[in-house]
Amino acid sequence: QVQLVDSGGGLVQAGGSVRLSCAASGRTFSRYTMGWFRQAPGKEREFVASINWTGGTTYYGDSVKGRFTISRDNAKNTVYLQMNSLKPEDTAVYYCAAGPYVQLRSRNEADYWGQGTQVTVSS
Repeated sequence: QVQLVDSGGGLVQAGGSVRLSCAASGRTFSRYTMGWFRQAPGKEREFVASINWTGGTTYYGDSVKGRFTISRDNAKNTVYLQMNSLKPEDTAVYYCAAGPYVQLRSRNEADYWGQGTQVTVSS
């Protein structure tokens, strides 16, 4: 069992930066592939980024490549999402997720979800 708590969202101007954190409970955190998804009003939840258990393999959604960076600290049971050069279209609720597979790029591959944290980017 893994419990995830997302934090770090807020209101930021376009071009600014925000770092999200996801704190996990449970002794098996390091065995999970971790990821971030986001959901804007009226839209489907979409993949943002994921990182494997070692931190050596990462994937990004096309809309965030080159601007967002995912990382993890297994000693702290925490995964991060550094978001730079933010755009108004990045506005969404961001959810941390954990999955048991090698990859985590779709909702079906996640076993656990955080409660979500709102990021609002003003123009």
